[in-house]
Amino acid sequence: MIINFRGLQRLLTGAGLTAAAVIASQQSASAHVTLATGEARANTYYKAVFQVPHGCDGAATQTVRVQIPEGVIGVKPMPKAGWTLSITRGAYAKSYQSHGKTVAEGPKEIVWSGGSLADDNYDEFVFTSFITDFPSGQAIAFPTVQQCAKGEVRWDQIASEGQNPHTLKSPAPVLRIVADMATVAQAQMDHSQMDHGKMAAPKSGSDTFKAGDLIVTAPWTRATPGGAKIAGGYLKITNNGKSADRLVSAISAGADRVEIHEMSMTDGVMKMRPLTDGLTIKPGETVELKPGGFHMMFMDIKQPLKQGDKLKATLTFEKAGKLDVSFDVNAMGATSEPAHKH
Repeated sequence: MIINFRGLQRLLTGAGLTAAAVIASQQSASAHVTLATGEARANTYYKAVFQVPHGCDGAATQTVRVQIPEGVIGVKPMPKAGWTLSITRGAYAKSYQSHGKTVAEGPKEIVWSGGSLADDNYDEFVFTSFITDFPSGQAIAFPTVQQCAKGEVRWDQIASEGQNPHTLKSPAPVLRIVADMATVAQAQMDHSQMDHGKMAAPKSGSDTFKAGDLIVTAPWTRATPGGAKIAGGYLKITNNGKSADRLVSAISAGADRVEIHEMSMTDGVMKMRPLTDGLTIKPGETVELKPGGFHMMFMDIKQPLKQGDKLKATLTFEKAGKLDVSFDVNAMGATSEPAHKH
């Protein structure tokens, strides 16, 4: 689109405005922390994707805090490589029914901390949840605090009845309840798609790779947004031998280095640590590297990973030796773990 700034300036001057003021307003409106999908039905599962487009006046984002409003239950946040995940739990104002059970408490705040998202980069912070019985048309606000190396921004303003939310300086991310899913921008997780707690796994490669007694199947990773420097790697390793072997290292031309990590939850805090001694695969055992558990980390990736591409890597085992594999690049946010358990 081409804009005639002189013509626009003359037009707006009569209204007491300037082109610069309008452009600044538009830039400000597009720079908020927002939800990728701003609409959902009541009584359905909802994947909340918080989009963080910038830092605080040039400073890198180090912490993102999201308050969970009443009526949004069963929240399960997605861990992020390089960030510490913590969950504050508390009592709900009333109890809810979930899978035949009464639920009276759950996550009230989700915090991703300890990371560093540069001001000129973009990233997403994700959790899954269940939206309870809200009336159609109601707006649900998720007050969010973005803490940076210098200063913070509180995205917590909520429009009053009849107020245009675009007039707010720091609006909270808002989810609007709709009656018809056809108006929702993207398909949300639906309970009917879950088979006793098991969601369909992302499309994984059918490739099988063999080294000695070891078989590696279905390596996959996620597409990454522009500016992202880290990607996870997931696969299954089966040991058909009579003695244990160990995955000791990996390399890839697509990243400066590759590390083997373990992620675990301790006292409500998600922690990740490198496995400096490698990962042992016992005889007759299959070890799965997956989100939320054992996984590989591609550090300082050379370029964004795009869905449908392949990421080549070489795994090194203590006994089986080197094995060349390729990781299918699936969609952003793909997960092989169920979002909810029945």
